[in-house]
Amino acid sequence: MTRTLCAIASLVLAACAHRFEAGDRDAIRGVIDAQRAAWNRGDLDAYMGGYAKTDALVFTSGGHVRHGWQDALDHYKARYGGDRRGMGTLAFGILSIDAVGADGAVVLGTWKLTDTEHAGDGVFTLVFERRAEGWRIIHDHTSASTP
Repeated sequence: MTRTLCAIASLVLAACAHRFEAGDRDAIRGVIDAQRAAWNRGDLDAYMGGYAKTDALVFTSGGHVRHGWQDALDHYKARYGGDRRGMGTLAFGILSIDAVGADGAVVLGTWKLTDTEHAGDGVFTLVFERRAEGWRIIHDHTSASTP
Protein backbone atom coordinates (compact mmCIF):
# COMPACT_ATOMS: atom_id res chain seq x y z
CA MET A 1 0.00 0.00 0.00
CA THR A 2 2.79 2.47 0.85
CA ARG A 3 4.53 1.85 -2.47
CA THR A 4 1.26 2.57 -4.32
CA LEU A 5 0.72 5.82 -2.41
CA CYS A 6 4.27 6.94 -3.19
CA ALA A 7 3.74 6.19 -6.87
CA ILE A 8 0.47 8.16 -6.92
CA ALA A 9 2.05 11.06 -5.04
CA SER A 10 4.95 11.12 -7.52
CA LEU A 11 2.54 11.23 -10.47
CA VAL A 12 0.51 14.03 -8.91
CA LEU A 13 3.63 16.09 -8.18
CA ALA A 14 4.95 15.54 -11.69
CA ALA A 15 1.63 16.65 -13.17
CA CYS A 16 1.71 19.85 -11.08
CA ALA A 17 5.34 20.68 -11.87
CA HIS A 18 5.86 23.77 -14.00
CA ARG A 19 8.00 23.93 -17.07
CA PHE A 20 8.94 27.05 -18.98
CA GLU A 21 7.20 26.85 -22.34
CA ALA A 22 6.54 29.04 -25.37
CA GLY A 23 3.27 30.18 -23.78
CA ASP A 24 5.27 31.61 -20.88
CA ARG A 25 7.16 33.88 -23.28
CA ASP A 26 3.82 35.03 -24.69
CA ALA A 27 2.51 35.68 -21.16
CA ILE A 28 5.59 37.74 -20.29
CA ARG A 29 5.24 39.73 -23.52
CA GLY A 30 1.61 40.27 -22.53
CA VAL A 31 2.65 41.78 -19.20
CA ILE A 32 5.07 44.15 -20.95
CA ASP A 33 2.48 45.07 -23.60
CA ALA A 34 -0.09 45.79 -20.87
CA GLN A 35 2.43 48.01 -19.09
CA ARG A 36 3.13 49.97 -22.28
CA ALA A 37 -0.60 50.44 -22.92
CA ALA A 38 -1.21 51.55 -19.32
CA TRP A 39 1.66 54.04 -19.45
CA ASN A 40 0.46 55.50 -22.72
CA ARG A 41 -3.01 56.13 -21.31
CA GLY A 42 -1.50 57.73 -18.17
CA ASP A 43 -2.45 54.94 -15.75
CA LEU A 44 0.50 54.40 -13.39
CA ASP A 45 -1.47 52.08 -11.11
CA ALA A 46 -2.16 49.71 -14.01
CA TYR A 47 1.45 50.05 -15.20
CA MET A 48 2.63 48.93 -11.78
CA GLY A 49 0.44 45.83 -12.12
CA GLY A 50 3.32 44.26 -14.04
CA TYR A 51 5.49 44.35 -10.93
CA ALA A 52 5.27 41.97 -7.97
CA LYS A 53 3.54 43.91 -5.20
CA THR A 54 6.18 43.17 -2.61
CA ASP A 55 8.76 44.96 -0.49
CA ALA A 56 11.34 42.64 -2.11
CA LEU A 57 10.95 44.32 -5.52
CA VAL A 58 14.24 45.89 -6.67
CA PHE A 59 14.20 48.79 -9.14
CA THR A 60 17.41 50.44 -10.31
CA SER A 61 17.68 53.48 -12.56
CA GLY A 62 19.56 56.74 -12.70
CA GLY A 63 22.21 55.45 -10.34
CA HIS A 64 19.64 54.73 -7.61
CA VAL A 65 18.45 51.46 -6.12
CA ARG A 66 14.88 51.40 -4.85
CA HIS A 67 13.30 48.62 -2.84
CA GLY A 68 9.62 47.80 -2.77
CA TRP A 69 6.59 48.20 -4.98
CA GLN A 70 5.32 51.29 -3.19
CA ASP A 71 8.69 53.07 -3.44
CA ALA A 72 8.75 52.40 -7.20
CA LEU A 73 5.21 53.77 -7.61
CA ASP A 74 6.00 56.84 -5.50
CA HIS A 75 9.10 57.51 -7.63
CA TYR A 76 7.11 57.28 -10.87
CA LYS A 77 4.42 59.62 -9.53
CA ALA A 78 6.98 62.15 -8.33
CA ARG A 79 8.85 62.12 -11.64
CA TYR A 80 5.99 61.93 -14.15
CA GLY A 81 3.04 63.36 -12.22
CA GLY A 82 0.82 60.35 -12.77
CA ASP A 83 -1.10 61.78 -15.70
CA ARG A 84 -0.95 61.43 -19.47
CA ARG A 85 0.55 64.90 -20.09
CA GLY A 86 3.70 64.30 -18.06
CA MET A 87 4.18 60.66 -18.99
CA GLY A 88 4.56 60.93 -22.77
CA THR A 89 4.54 57.95 -25.11
CA LEU A 90 6.45 54.79 -24.22
CA ALA A 91 7.64 52.08 -26.62
CA PHE A 92 9.46 48.85 -25.82
CA GLY A 93 11.54 46.52 -27.94
CA ILE A 94 12.04 42.99 -26.64
CA LEU A 95 15.46 41.60 -27.59
CA SER A 96 15.29 38.31 -25.69
CA ILE A 97 13.34 36.36 -23.10
CA ASP A 98 15.45 33.67 -21.46
CA ALA A 99 14.14 31.08 -19.03
CA VAL A 100 15.75 30.77 -15.62
CA GLY A 101 14.50 27.44 -14.38
CA ALA A 102 10.78 26.72 -14.56
CA ASP A 103 9.53 29.80 -12.74
CA GLY A 104 11.86 32.60 -13.77
CA ALA A 105 12.87 34.58 -16.84
CA VAL A 106 15.22 37.39 -17.78
CA VAL A 107 14.06 39.89 -20.37
CA LEU A 108 16.48 42.13 -22.24
CA GLY A 109 14.98 45.05 -24.12
CA THR A 110 15.01 48.65 -25.21
CA TRP A 111 12.77 51.54 -24.24
CA LYS A 112 11.98 54.87 -25.83
CA LEU A 113 9.99 57.69 -24.23
CA THR A 114 8.76 60.59 -26.39
CA ASP A 115 6.35 63.52 -26.14
CA THR A 116 7.47 64.55 -22.65
CA GLU A 117 10.14 66.70 -20.99
CA HIS A 118 11.55 63.37 -19.72
CA ALA A 119 12.06 61.98 -23.24
CA GLY A 120 14.89 59.52 -23.70
CA ASP A 121 15.79 55.99 -24.58
CA GLY A 122 17.89 53.15 -23.29
CA VAL A 123 17.96 49.51 -22.30
CA PHE A 124 16.49 47.40 -19.54
CA THR A 125 16.85 44.01 -17.94
CA LEU A 126 13.82 42.59 -16.16
CA VAL A 127 13.72 39.52 -13.94
CA PHE A 128 10.30 37.89 -14.00
CA GLU A 129 8.97 35.33 -11.55
CA ARG A 130 5.98 33.04 -11.98
CA ARG A 131 3.68 33.91 -9.09
CA ALA A 132 0.14 32.97 -8.08
CA GLU A 133 -1.14 36.09 -9.90
CA GLY A 134 0.89 35.30 -13.03
CA TRP A 135 4.27 36.46 -14.32
CA ARG A 136 5.50 39.55 -12.47
CA ILE A 137 8.67 41.63 -12.48
CA ILE A 138 10.73 41.22 -9.31
CA HIS A 139 13.84 43.12 -10.46
CA ASP A 140 14.09 45.99 -12.97
CA HIS A 141 17.39 47.48 -14.05
CA THR A 142 16.82 50.33 -16.50
CA SER A 143 19.46 52.62 -17.93
CA ALA A 144 19.34 55.60 -20.26
CA SER A 145 21.51 56.06 -23.31
CA THR A 146 24.04 58.82 -22.91
CA PRO A 147 23.12 62.03 -24.74
